[in-house]
Amino acid sequence: MLRKKKPLLSLTALMVIFGVMVSIQFNSLQKPKIRDTRDVWELREDLSASKSKELDLLKEIDKYDEMLKKYGKQEDQSKEAQLTKTLKDLKEKAGFTEMTGEGIEVEITQLFSKELTGEEVKNIPPDLFKKLINEANMYGAKHISINGHRVINTSVIRDINGTTKMDGYSLDGDTVNIKIIGQQADKLYSRLNVSDIGDLFAQENFGLSISQPKKIHLKAYDGAIQINELKPLDDVKEEKP
Repeated sequence: MLRKKKPLLSLTALMVIFGVMVSIQFNSLQKPKIRDTRDVWELREDLSASKSKELDLLKEIDKYDEMLKKYGKQEDQSKEAQLTKTLKDLKEKAGFTEMTGEGIEVEITQLFSKELTGEEVKNIPPDLFKKLINEANMYGAKHISINGHRVINTSVIRDINGTTKMDGYSLDGDTVNIKIIGQQADKLYSRLNVSDIGDLFAQENFGLSISQPKKIHLKAYDGAIQINELKPLDDVKEEKP
């Protein structure tokens, strides 16, 4: 009897094991792994989010690229405006534009006639004009004209055959009019009035009449600028002894 029970127990054990394996396999087929499915969806969502971020980034890049182009154009316009302003300033300083501003007017007239002195009236010496211009510049003069002709850096005042001329224009006459625009017209007026420039003119039989500060208008320089022939620097060096 004992011998017959052993095969039965073995068969029973095998059936139990087989049943458990079938059950596990069945459960495995009926319940697929949720984690794998969830990971796929998460990856899809991450991919979609990444694409959305990339699109937003591209939009931002385009926006800032347009801004850079806009700023570049503005910078170019700013450079152009700066060059235009610089050119305008240079023309003003050179005397090539009309100017209006606060300044003074100086009239030079003869103190005594020939009938009183018994001498021929002299022309105003060029050095006196130069002295007056230097004094005015020292006291803040920015723009000057003599008898309606602008005084510029290249202006030359000299005696030509007994006649005082500036850039070819005669400065002789009963009255010479000088207009000066200055940084501080009041200061310019005061300084010239207490200067000894009036005494220097008086010694030559000329008097100065200086107006109170007022609005002054000057014409632009109407002459031609004489420029010597330009040469390369090396050629100039070679010409030196």
